[in-house]
Amino acid sequence: MPFNLLTSRMVEAQVLPGQTLFSQRGAMLAYRGDVRFTPSITGGQGGVRGMIGRRVANEATPLMTVEGQGTVMFGHGGHHVHVIDLVGDTLYVESDRLLAFDGSLRQGTMFLGSQGGVMGMVRGQVTGQGLFTTTLEGQGSAAVMAHGGVLELPIVPGRPVHVDPQAYVAHRGDVRNKLSTAIGWREMVGRGSGEAFQLELSGTGMVYVQASEEKL
Repeated sequence: MPFNLLTSRMVEAQVLPGQTLFSQRGAMLAYRGDVRFTPSITGGQGGVRGMIGRRVANEATPLMTVEGQGTVMFGHGGHHVHVIDLVGDTLYVESDRLLAFDGSLRQGTMFLGSQGGVMGMVRGQVTGQGLFTTTLEGQGSAAVMAHGGVLELPIVPGRPVHVDPQAYVAHRGDVRNKLSTAIGWREMVGRGSGEAFQLELSGTGMVYVQASEEKL
């Protein structure tokens, strides 16, 4: 169920019989055809287990199920929209960045500490994004939101990518993350900027970065 960008801030999805689409509640802008919208309890193929994980992780962004036959336009808060196509791999994304995604994708929740150890946990406290992140796995598409557009930065072995934690949107691939100090303690005195920390991503994959450090 591919997404088609109408503008930089609006995306269109084809809804077909027998297929399901999930989106943030309140993200539907307009639709054509016989389309039904219902609140989603499990939010994807993660089932009840995934739902419990998201509730415990405070990742329970309200979702709605979209079914029927027609065309639906999505957007939210005037944020820029970026479409990511998955082919059997996993996308790690902050729950509030998710605009809509294929129901064929399995949704779950992952504790950041399992990737970045203690520093992964610290990242959540520094950025205010939480200690968990949402995962989408399988074959399908997801539409994510960002401030000022999204830049795709490849991650290759031996060449880690450093990202301001508040500019981070999502990543995919065999990637590990850790939080590191960006500047010396003398330079940090009197500075309240989040740039005192960097999110280091290494391995093989892709990281998606927004053009602004503002939160959604």
